[in-house]
Order: sequence, then C-alpha cells, then structure tokens
Amino acid sequence: MTLLTTPLDALHRELGAKMVPFAGYDMPVQYPTGIIKEHLHTRQGAGLFDVSHMGQVVIEGQAAAAMLESLVPADIEALGIDRQTYALFTNEQGGVLDDLIITRWGENRFFLVVNAACKEQDIAHLRDHLDGRSLTVLEQQALLALQGPAAREVMAELCPDVAELKFMHGSRVEIAGVEAYVTCSGYTGEDGFEISVAADSAEEVARALLIREAVQPIGLGARDSLRLEAGLCLYGHELAPDIDPVQAGLMWSISKSRRADGARAGGFPGADIILQRMVNKPPLKRVGLVVEGRRPMRVGQEVFDQQSNRVGSICSAAYGSSIGKPIAMAYIERDLGEPGTALQVAVRDMMLSVTVCSMPFVPQRYFRG
Repeated sequence: MTLLTTPLDALHRELGAKMVPFAGYDMPVQYPTGIIKEHLHTRQGAGLFDVSHMGQVVIEGQAAAAMLESLVPADIEALGIDRQTYALFTNEQGGVLDDLIITRWGENRFFLVVNAACKEQDIAHLRDHLDGRSLTVLEQQALLALQGPAAREVMAELCPDVAELKFMHGSRVEIAGVEAYVTCSGYTGEDGFEISVAADSAEEVARALLIREAVQPIGLGARDSLRLEAGLCLYGHELAPDIDPVQAGLMWSISKSRRADGARAGGFPGADIILQRMVNKPPLKRVGLVVEGRRPMRVGQEVFDQQSNRVGSICSAAYGSSIGKPIAMAYIERDLGEPGTALQVAVRDMMLSVTVCSMPFVPQRYFRG
C-alpha cells in the first residue's frame, strides 16, 4: 500500500527523521536526538509536532449543534464562538467510536478534528447524519502542534494575538504573515497550541518556529509517551467500540445538560446504557500503573492480583521519561483500582511488581488564564 505523506514530509527528512507507517501515512517517529530527549525537551522547552495526518472537517447548516448533539454526549448548544470541547462519538451499545475536538466557528458552523486512524469512518458517520447540512473535509490544511512551557513565549513573538489565549479557546491569526486558525490545546498535558494552516504554507510556519532556540521537532514516539504521562486516552488502546466512557474514566466528558437530570438528557447513541453505568459503574476501570524497577511493560500483558488471579490487562505502556520509570495504563477490576494497590504484570516468564497510581503521572499545565 502506498503511504500518504503530510505537507512537511520533505522537512522531516531534511531534519533526519526516522519515518514509519502510521494510520496510512509516512510519519516521523523520532529525530536524531531520540525519543527520551524529545520527550524531556517538550516538558522543558517547546516541541513542534506534525499532526497533519489527523482529519479536519467543517460542518455547517441549520441546527448543526443539535445534529452534533445527536452523535456525542457533549453540550454543543452552549459552546461559545471560538470555544472548543472534547467529545466522543458513541455507539448504540454505549461504546466509543472515536474521540474528537469540536470548535464552534459560528452559530451553525463547527470545526472538527478527528483521529487519523478513524478519519474515514468518522467522516462517513457524520455524512450519514447531515440531513441537509454540509460537510467539508479540509484536505488542503496542515495541522501543527507546538507544546511545552516555552510554547506561549515563542508563539507570542510570532503572533502577539495568541499571548493570552486560554485553554480550549481559538482565534484566527497570522503567524509570520501566514493566515492560520490557532487553538490553545494539545495532547501532551502541557500548555501549547494547535495550528491549522494551508498545506502550502505549513513548511514556512514550521521553519519560522524551528529557528527559535526553544523549539525542537518531536516525533510520534515522544508524542505517545507524553500523552501517556498526561493520562490521556488513545483510540484503539483506552478507547474502543466495546469500552464505554465511564469505564474509560471520561465521565467528565458527558456534559451536565446531557445527563439523566439535565436539560437535554440523553439523545446520543447508547445514552440509556451510559447514563445507567454512571450510576451502577461498570466492572472495569482505567488506572495508571508504575513499575517497581526498570523493566518495561507491554500492551496486552495481563495484570494479576497478589493471589495470582487475572484482574485485567495493559492497554498502553511506555517509559515515563519525566519520572524515570516505566508506566502504563490498564483496565482492571474496579475494586482494585485504588491508588497504592499492589498488583503484578506477567512479563514473559516472571511476575513484575506494579502499583496502581493516580493519573496524570505528571501534572497537567494547561493555561486557563
């Protein structure tokens, strides 16, 4: 299969990136400095990520908010102009089809960013529910993310208009003379920005950022370990059609207005099941695990209690560079999910001692003003 490329493909290769297939694209997994140094640089400075493989979609038309609310349990009606919300496409069984970010661009106009691996199915899902509204895929737009404690200062130098932009807010601006739509959001747990820009201007913007001493290019490898430390879910790991939002620890994503006693209760796929589970709680829950030692865990490895009873499995794992230990997320039996609980993970021919810990593994540092 021929892999797709992003508008920054030539720049990645110029910078010495190791390229790998991901969601049908040829993407940089790391640069010559390596994943650990890229990870730590993002926590200490500013990392530039190419996330142009993700889907960017505009929905427009009468009562577009109501249409979106028929697909997600978020409060879209109350969303202000240039405000964002995290949302979940749910199915009739209460599971998750994908997670996405929805931004309101106008009374009846919304900008959606969906995951690369689910892009085609998400767009088809939206088309099935348009009912006369329009859907435009922004195929000629790139998407960059600048993340880290130095990101705001760097962006302010190039674009003073975003200096005070708060978490989950957006604005139309110019960066180095290039028109862009910038949001204060990201996937690392750090303060930072996502920049939607015309594909033919993406390299110009990327270079304008990379010439700043604080900015380094970051690949998918560090992006994954950063989001894991931040306790953020990844579709296909923590989220799936058979995992409901309550089990995933995402009950906060179900807006008050959509809950059982809300003004617009239910009305999204699987609402009855999900709202019931908010009360009765599913048998499994998502937890963080830290290893006692340096031996890593792997996705799919089984988790056991101290009596060697199987109680769950690992859904994501990485080396937590910020804390200097291997970390993981797992789904385990709910009554064993309290922080401090001692468990074991089967790693080849031995049992690895692990401890349930609170998430995020490192503090989230979003700028809220």
